[in-house]
Amino acid sequence: MISANPYAMGLDKNPANHVSLSPLSFLTRAARVYPDRVAIIHGSLRQTWAQTEARCRRLASALRQRGIGKGDTVAVMLPNVPAMLEAHFGVPMTGAVLNTLNTRLDAEALAFQLEHGNARVLLTDPEYARVIRTTLDMLGHHDVLVVDVEDEQGPHGERLGALTYEALLAEGDPKHVWSLPDDEWDAISLNYTSGTTGNPKGVVTHHRGAYLNAASNAISWSMPQHAVYLWTLPMFHCNGWCFPWTLALVAGTSVCLRRVDPKLIYDLIRTHQVTHMCGAPIVYNLLISAPPELRAGIAHPVNGLIAGAAPPAAVIEGCEAAGIHITHVYGLTEVYGPAAICAPQADWDSLPLDERARLKGRQGVPYALQEDVTVLDPLTMQPVPCDGVTVGEVCFRGNVVMKGYLKNEKATQEAFAGGWFHTGDLAVRDASGYIKIKDRSKDVIISGGENISSVEVEDALYHHPAVMSAAVVAEPDTKWGEVPCAFVELKPGQEVSQEELIAFCRNHLARFKVPKRVIFGPLPKTATGKIQKFVLRQQMKSASAIE
Repeated sequence: MISANPYAMGLDKNPANHVSLSPLSFLTRAARVYPDRVAIIHGSLRQTWAQTEARCRRLASALRQRGIGKGDTVAVMLPNVPAMLEAHFGVPMTGAVLNTLNTRLDAEALAFQLEHGNARVLLTDPEYARVIRTTLDMLGHHDVLVVDVEDEQGPHGERLGALTYEALLAEGDPKHVWSLPDDEWDAISLNYTSGTTGNPKGVVTHHRGAYLNAASNAISWSMPQHAVYLWTLPMFHCNGWCFPWTLALVAGTSVCLRRVDPKLIYDLIRTHQVTHMCGAPIVYNLLISAPPELRAGIAHPVNGLIAGAAPPAAVIEGCEAAGIHITHVYGLTEVYGPAAICAPQADWDSLPLDERARLKGRQGVPYALQEDVTVLDPLTMQPVPCDGVTVGEVCFRGNVVMKGYLKNEKATQEAFAGGWFHTGDLAVRDASGYIKIKDRSKDVIISGGENISSVEVEDALYHHPAVMSAAVVAEPDTKWGEVPCAFVELKPGQEVSQEELIAFCRNHLARFKVPKRVIFGPLPKTATGKIQKFVLRQQMKSASAIE
């Protein structure tokens, strides 16, 4: 007779041996262990971890008094300011979900997201008053409490809300009692991402994943205690890649930055001895292209994570000359930002620059606490060989993967088909098992770290009366990594210039989504009339090589 498993008898979960994983616990520890260490620097502001925790408790208390709790959404339209950091803790303390809005979006996109996510509260900076005013007019019946977040470093704009952020905090209790979620699977954030359709999908992430990826940032990057982090990466982008929570984990210091400016960045690095920063290739291009005298007096090394298009040799060389040690990471909103890393090997530093750049430009291997990332044959769901030639789809599996897409069961099921998260990116694996992306099957253009839906741009072009067919693909760009390029076939007898079409698109799209170039002529199509984008990409590569 087989006896029962003795390790399963009477050894159950209880409050003493099981607590839900949540990055909110990092704040509690930082405030208790390092209460007087500086958590936030912003202009003349120096805010400790004890003060930060008290303000987060105030925010949670004030929101709770206004009926905000589990299942509710609090949206924020903010640059990298202290209130944005505080919202990453104060909002989920209530059980509500934080929705960080892309500050570069137009009113129509913002209105869709606020309504789709059922936002009950909106924290907004006066800098965005104009677009938010239009957004609120579009919402019409949708009832949302608007709170103005005034900032000494920002412009003084129109007040849209019933109260200011500081007035809201004054309603709250700095000793407000809150608790970790009963279930670590509870949603913590909602982030919208561009796909292959005009309307973005709402990515829902959970406390467990945020906890693990925040820790993974520190582990994978060998980030020390009390790191000084400069916010060159927008905090609205995948919750700042989970770094608001990582900084609490390591009791580090966040140096806030409203906008990317090379002189200001170098001044802040010098003044505050910044040790870490993140960003898209454009950020590092701006830094290494700036006058060398701006770097004067910076003797300490700076560690930089870069994501987006693989960093070219010129960027790596320029960053090394500027004292910035670059590490390439890869991920998507659906995996909390970076969830794969081109983990450096000891022997790379002795290699020639071009070979070092090639190795550092790969998407790499799983993050420390991500179970796996690999390249699978989309038909067999088996890993492709490590030959650097066979192409498959990049897929993730693990605890650092989203819950799914809000109110979109079909897209969620498709994303998780076969027990893996499908990125839609096509890649190979080399002999070392590192991943290298070759193409994006979803046709999403990543420009300056921002996702642009090619279909959305095409839809705008199709609204012009002279356009018969349109296709948009990514064009390499030294500044932005890549930008939209439109291939357009006009209706018979119609004429329109490149300048006119670009101006037309500016009236229908956010400026960063507008095509930078328009190429006229017949579009390659299949027998069924489907435009062959891969042919256009080849034409783009050939044209770029000639130029």
